[in-house]
Amino acid sequence: MQIFTLLSDQTVLPNLTVKNKDSLLNKLIDVLKHDVDEQQLEEIRNAVLEREEIMSTGVGKGLAIPHGKAKGLDANYASFAILDRPVEYESIDDEPVRLVFLLVGPESENSTHIKLLSRISRLMNNVDFRKKLYSCASPEEILNTFREEEELYFKTN
Repeated sequence: MQIFTLLSDQTVLPNLTVKNKDSLLNKLIDVLKHDVDEQQLEEIRNAVLEREEIMSTGVGKGLAIPHGKAKGLDANYASFAILDRPVEYESIDDEPVRLVFLLVGPESENSTHIKLLSRISRLMNNVDFRKKLYSCASPEEILNTFREEEELYFKTN
């Protein structure tokens, strides 16, 4: 499964302004309301926030990958934000985050969830890719950047 296919104009947020980690997570979850019903949205919220309580998903290098698995889902959903200002996130390197990729999926599909997280991590670990993302001003540019990078990276690796 390709990561960029999980994103849409509604779920990609360039230049997002938030005050803290909680408002960031809630914003990334709320944009999924176009794809899921209200009950599923709350199950997503609970899954992501519970996962975050266990351990921060701030993976370093200004990146966080909040994620969770919820009972009421039958597909994977994602949202992505580039923050206008870094937000404290309790990351493993103690640095604030500016790039945040949220991934949620069905509780029954652990293998797919892990594969998607791995794919996101490999993409986002590329410094040049992150620089390209920072220069994007619209959801369309971000989606195209993900598509191009994914096609290039996974064609050669």
